[in-house]
Amino acid sequence: MPDVAHAILQPAPALQEAEALCLTRLFLPCGSLILTADPSAENRAWLAARFPGRRIVTVSRACLLARLRDRLAPVLMEEAVFGLARRTPELSASRVLTAGQRLLAVGLAAGALLFLWRDPTLLMRLLLAFLSIAFVASGLFRTALAFLSAPSAGDGPLPADMALPRYTILVPLYREAAVLPALLAAMRALDYPPAKLDIKLVVEADDTETYAAAGALARGDSRFEIVPVPAGGPRTKPKAVNYALAFARGEYLVIYDAEDRPEPDQLKKAVARFRGLPRATACLQARLNFYNAEQNWLTKMFALDYAQWFDMLLPGLDRIGVPMPLGGTSNHFRTAVLRDIGGWDAFNVTEDADIGIRLSQLGYRVAMLDSTTFEEAPVAAGAWLRQRSRWLKGYMQTWLVHMRDPLALLRRTGILGFLAFQLFIGGGVMFALANPPLWIAFLAGLLFGWHAGAEAMSGASLVVNNLLLTYLAMMSPRRRGWVGLAPYGLTVVAYWGMVSVAGYRGLAQLVTRPFFWEKTMHGVTPP
Repeated sequence: MPDVAHAILQPAPALQEAEALCLTRLFLPCGSLILTADPSAENRAWLAARFPGRRIVTVSRACLLARLRDRLAPVLMEEAVFGLARRTPELSASRVLTAGQRLLAVGLAAGALLFLWRDPTLLMRLLLAFLSIAFVASGLFRTALAFLSAPSAGDGPLPADMALPRYTILVPLYREAAVLPALLAAMRALDYPPAKLDIKLVVEADDTETYAAAGALARGDSRFEIVPVPAGGPRTKPKAVNYALAFARGEYLVIYDAEDRPEPDQLKKAVARFRGLPRATACLQARLNFYNAEQNWLTKMFALDYAQWFDMLLPGLDRIGVPMPLGGTSNHFRTAVLRDIGGWDAFNVTEDADIGIRLSQLGYRVAMLDSTTFEEAPVAAGAWLRQRSRWLKGYMQTWLVHMRDPLALLRRTGILGFLAFQLFIGGGVMFALANPPLWIAFLAGLLFGWHAGAEAMSGASLVVNNLLLTYLAMMSPRRRGWVGLAPYGLTVVAYWGMVSVAGYRGLAQLVTRPFFWEKTMHGVTPP
């Protein structure tokens, strides 16, 4: 498997404290002058105390940020791409397999070939037995999570505007000019003091159309700032938001995607929830679902999938206090903690799942936020397949990264957390990959007769799991009052067949293009 990152990794200095302060405090020393784009009394007093005797001159934010980017761009890019891999290589997906994992894979392959030569029937039966047990165990765990989950009781009244901190919003954009008007309207609709919003539109530097459209639409609105991301490293969402993280000024930070429509009070709810939880709670995950759920069969099934995931399964993980993979958007962080852990992994194509597990490994917790962000579901099978393939490839990356040292994972997360990781992250991949061989064995048994217990076990596992999947799919929309979607849960077997296709496609890409990010086009369905 290719280890592209290690072939191009060159040592470079990390962002220094003084440089980080320049970005967050919006100042730049220039000889006897201190240029600043934040003329507030508090900031000027801080600058006067830190640089006594120097004259403080106010300049435009655009001018100051351009000069800072010119000076710091190489260091910022190195940190965005390789910072995590440099500091904690054991928690980075920049290397697909470690030497130990490769040795284990070779050993398993050699053992399988020996079995295939000596007794292929026994090998098939052992494989079917393993897949059947794993398949049912993961399904039973998900069912248990659904029963354990419960709607949040909330965190009391929302804080008054005067008590609210600055909040950073990162919106990574690539070829999104068409959806920018609706995106900016959604950001402006947030019920949060404009002076305390720090909204970064994160645009790839070579995406001139999106950059120009963002500049025109955000002109004159101090809430918005465009952060151009220089070329370099993998073109992934985590790399882009890592680069923009250096410019974040808020006490809290949230990620939104280009098509997102968060409920207007979501930021206030997040502040109230953070203040009501221990400091060890580093991240809140809002619920996600779709504004075009009713468009066709595929969007209906995707909505059922999301309702199950965000309204039942993740709240269940939260309830028992085990590692929780995040969704790709509406992740609210304590900014200081996010910086301390090195941000996102630029080489993991499901960076959200990885950072949720990494937070748990490092002693932090993730909790649910009782607020919903509505997204756009892919309406075509091809777009859905590309997106789901990337997600499953990222889950494979995440499992491989955090299983490099199973004993360390067990020690840090406890036995329950370790088992939950296997059944939820590993089980999500197993669901997709085990489905076709179990169906083949089941149909072969029906057609040619049952010759061993393993074939019968595969049939029983399919029956049990598909009953569980159907039940969960039909139950999941009820918490939202979307009872009209419940009958579509009866077709979940066909939907999981599509997930299996995506799983094998993701596995193939893990071997051939591990860091390739398949872009999902937005704006197909207007909100």
